[in-house]
Amino acid sequence: MSTLPALILKKGEERRLRAGHTWIFSNEVDTQRSPLKAYEPGQLVEIHGSNDKPLGNGYINPHSLICARLVSREAEHVLGKSLLVHRINVALALRERMFDEPYYRLVYSDSDALPGLVIDRYGSVCIVQISTAGMERVKDDIVAALLKTVKPETIIFRNDGGGRSLEALPEYVEVAHGATPETLTIRENGVEFVASATAGQKTGWFFDHRMNRRRMRHYVAGKRVLDVFSYVGGWGIQAATAGASHVTCVDASATALESAMANAARNGVHDRVAMQQGDAFDVLKAMRTEQTHFDVIILDPPAFIRRKKDLDAGLEAYRRLNQAAMPLLSKDGILISASCSSYLSRDALRGVIQSSGRHVDRFVQIIEQGHQGPDHPVHPAIPETDYLKAFFCRVLPSS
Repeated sequence: MSTLPALILKKGEERRLRAGHTWIFSNEVDTQRSPLKAYEPGQLVEIHGSNDKPLGNGYINPHSLICARLVSREAEHVLGKSLLVHRINVALALRERMFDEPYYRLVYSDSDALPGLVIDRYGSVCIVQISTAGMERVKDDIVAALLKTVKPETIIFRNDGGGRSLEALPEYVEVAHGATPETLTIRENGVEFVASATAGQKTGWFFDHRMNRRRMRHYVAGKRVLDVFSYVGGWGIQAATAGASHVTCVDASATALESAMANAARNGVHDRVAMQQGDAFDVLKAMRTEQTHFDVIILDPPAFIRRKKDLDAGLEAYRRLNQAAMPLLSKDGILISASCSSYLSRDALRGVIQSSGRHVDRFVQIIEQGHQGPDHPVHPAIPETDYLKAFFCRVLPSS
């Protein structure tokens, strides 16, 4: 018999959970029988259907739109150190099967049955991001579970993402175990990078495009490459190591470009890599005025669509970006156009590429399509976990 307080759903609202989803929205709760004000943020609860039969257990935040998340469908398995150790070991088994070295996303939230938790592994360093009150309450157990499973020398909480405000959580960066390294080391596709351990975007690196960057390497030997939204050079430096004759990295951040140049030097390709700081749209416009051309252009922007209400403005931004890039391609050039916004569907990005080609009088062929890597598995019942798109396009003069 469970000792957890019950969270009771309205009639019919258990269908999504039974189908495999793990989120419960506040308007799906029977607040007459289980008033939300009776719970504390992050409190463990047993989730019941309207017939009072348990569906599993999880945690609640009465102040959030997604007010509860299912963690386990077995009554005896509740969120704590034991469950965390088991789930991290299951996640680790997949990563060790797929990758030769310990540089990957170790835990990807709901897709690894640990909603609200992301862990990126940089060799002996684990960077942890928590986005929910339920996971925040077990942060000590997360540290203990990591020490038992992957035994890192350092564990850092990078809980400074804006999404925490949705759960009324404060932002902070904290070293939970070990000493803070000056930099993180990443090895990807045979190339070595460094990034900041406590600053920069996300946890310091974007592991999700690993397979797409590997695919990119087939297109760049002997070519002039433009890497737009370069960050620390993940695409551009790998293009140079794959034999590109010249690479230009564009980013608004001078700090990111300094890191990109250091990464170019680290891999012995600094003589073929140039940095250009500035707003991407302004830089592309200036390049068109100067009639600068490239054989391969990579567009990997930040999410232009972070909320549903941003859809129209975001679509326009993706159109402007692709329309600005295509005229800079040499005849028979390659455009790699990506989006990390879960609110932009694959079909919508394909439509943006098609309409952009027509707008600038180009014929576009999609020759490959990319996806997030296997360390970002997709939960089949949660479309939001399937977010990354990349189209590899051949762009020709219209005939």
